[in-house]
Amino acid sequence: MKFSVIIPLYNKAPYIRKALESVFAQTYTDYELIIVDDGSTDNSAYIADKYIRYNTLYSPNVRLLRQANNGVSVARNNGVEASKGEYIAFLDADDWWEPTFLEKMTQLIDDYPEAGLYASNYYYYKGGKNIVKVNIQTGYFNYPKEYYEKFAMPITSITAVIPRKIYNEMGGFPTNIHLGEDFLLWAKIAIQYPVVFLNIPLAWYNNDIPATLRATRNLHAPEYHMLFHLDLLGIKQIEVGEWKLLLDKLRVNGLLDYWMSNEYHNQAAEELKKVDWSKQPLSIKKIYKTPIWILKVRKKVKIWGSLLMQKL
Repeated sequence: MKFSVIIPLYNKAPYIRKALESVFAQTYTDYELIIVDDGSTDNSAYIADKYIRYNTLYSPNVRLLRQANNGVSVARNNGVEASKGEYIAFLDADDWWEPTFLEKMTQLIDDYPEAGLYASNYYYYKGGKNIVKVNIQTGYFNYPKEYYEKFAMPITSITAVIPRKIYNEMGGFPTNIHLGEDFLLWAKIAIQYPVVFLNIPLAWYNNDIPATLRATRNLHAPEYHMLFHLDLLGIKQIEVGEWKLLLDKLRVNGLLDYWMSNEYHNQAAEELKKVDWSKQPLSIKKIYKTPIWILKVRKKVKIWGSLLMQKL
């Protein structure tokens, strides 16, 4: 078995059929598909089960597993544990692939057999607009440098393909992190192994879904957010060079709402002490020097303006 395709599923009833259709439409067919329902409270699991029963005639290579709600990392890890493919590919239940995704990734693996992580470009789907998110030359690439310079995710959970031996070596996705768990895994791999990118958009990242279904809709408690756990990547590796530049940029852009909050301000302030502020742009420095009450007012005005435009 070449690929194990893992789909974590939680309350994505309107979208799961399209995700499954995109897997079954693959031109490369040496794969197994494992859907892990993470305790959905809607009819997501019913739709998935009915669809695969109708379309696969009970193929042993297509399975629906069920678990109590434990989060996406546990769902992915359990799916991998139950699988047997040489390479692991992930697809979220509200996204979809181009029919040639696995075929092109097979070619990429053949061309760069020593890599620890493979990925393709992808479309960003929002409001009916299709935007290619990143533009990186095909081949080996410098993950932190490209991420820092473009500040758009070069690799997402729907474009990543990982050799099973590398996945096992890294221990899979960190189960205590609910936001950014995938970045931590990609970064751990990229610190130790070559990473390869295919500059052809082969996946669709769907951001055209209700805010209530997005992992980023609210502030996650710091214990669940990857920005408060970057030390997991290894102190020596992330304190210098391009990794330092990237992680500091993620900190100053991702921690602002935490820094502004009454509940998490002190924890965010501790993380921001790790930033090399001499390398930050003047615009960022000005924001963090602005009194918090002013930033809160600006944020409310921006939200009100956005709501008003929607009504108009």
